[in-house]
Amino acid sequence: MCIDELRFEAAKNRVIGINRERQGIGTLSEKTVHAVLKNYYAPDTDMHEIPIENFVADIFTGTEIIEIQTRSFQVMRRKLDAFLKIYPVTIVYPIPHVKWLSWIDEESGEMSSKRKSPKKGNPYVAFKELYKIRPFLKNENLRFRFALIDMEEYRLLNGWSRDKKKGSERYDRIPVQFVEEVCIERREDYMQFIPFDLPEPFTTKDFSKSAKIPLSLAQTVLLILTDLEIVDRVGKQGNSYLYKVCEI
Repeated sequence: MCIDELRFEAAKNRVIGINRERQGIGTLSEKTVHAVLKNYYAPDTDMHEIPIENFVADIFTGTEIIEIQTRSFQVMRRKLDAFLKIYPVTIVYPIPHVKWLSWIDEESGEMSSKRKSPKKGNPYVAFKELYKIRPFLKNENLRFRFALIDMEEYRLLNGWSRDKKKGSERYDRIPVQFVEEVCIERREDYMQFIPFDLPEPFTTKDFSKSAKIPLSLAQTVLLILTDLEIVDRVGKQGNSYLYKVCEI
């Protein structure tokens, strides 16, 4: 999907402000990634925060609902149950692509210098959230946009470990660059998650290796793809299931 870089910069400036560094982090009541993406997908603020069916939609265009979901999909179940009966719903899920991490001392307010995380995000991580709304995935009114974004993350030094980092609270995330958008408009779009070099048939371990994701995540991805009839179990090899890609 083509990313409108100018519109993204405009959304950032609108929410964060060009002089954010002077104002400091945390001057906004709404978390920054959520607010920026809401302004990116709907620059017209008249479309924001619209009451529908006893819930509030992040964006309502008049014909479609767009939900920016930065946390667990589990909390969306009741909303989806209400919204999908009357409108198409697109869930936008931001995924950190490259992340720079800073720590904030709650007592002094001091902030550490930024450190680049060695981990790089990819669209497969969204499947951990898709698992939480499995009953809705076959609904033709449900669509997704996985937004891979380079971002700065700020965490409070309030964890349980000696250095206060483990179990710490995320304070905010500031988007830097919109790198990639992966769209799912219909069932066939899940085919993009099938690595091109998979053997046939293949095991979960084969999929993990080809997709370059952990084995546990590969298991979740294949469970979802099996539900959606993108892949099918065709037997076993020892204790491992064998899969093949379905013809669509």
